[in-house]
Amino acid sequence: MSKQFWIFLLAGLAVVAVLIFLLLAGTKGAHLRLEGKILKVRVLALPSSNAALVMVDFRATDPSDVPFVVSSVKLHLQPAHGDPVEGLSISKPDMAAVFQYEKLLGPKYNDVLSIRDRINAHQSFDRMVGARFDMPEAAVQARRGLTLRIEEVDGTVAELTETH
Repeated sequence: MSKQFWIFLLAGLAVVAVLIFLLLAGTKGAHLRLEGKILKVRVLALPSSNAALVMVDFRATDPSDVPFVVSSVKLHLQPAHGDPVEGLSISKPDMAAVFQYEKLLGPKYNDVLSIRDRINAHQSFDRMVGARFDMPEAAVQARRGLTLRIEEVDGTVAELTETH
């Protein structure tokens, strides 16, 4: 094979690589995603049962050019031993009652993230979620971590994790 063939082959591959890069960079904003981190976790033992309430404050950002519309919010706890446990989510109206009567939790810092909440493109926000776990407070405190799973109406899933 001649030297001219190799030059044209390498030039052609370089042009194709540049075109693929431009295509991917140009559509980067169209890929729906949610990024963020868990800021604060509060745990409250329920005295009448062997359960605990977990309140999670978090910060998230939608870096895409597309709004993120929430279809489900779930909180998973990774205990010190065993499989992850999904908590029973606390609704927005119930969360108001929890903070009204359970003063040991402290103040309510953020609004509750709920179904049909819309996170606009390039928006950052602070929100909170709560869940009940049927395990003692000591087991919740000894957890290996928490995972907040937020699903969008089109199926995109964002997971924010806390390691303990």
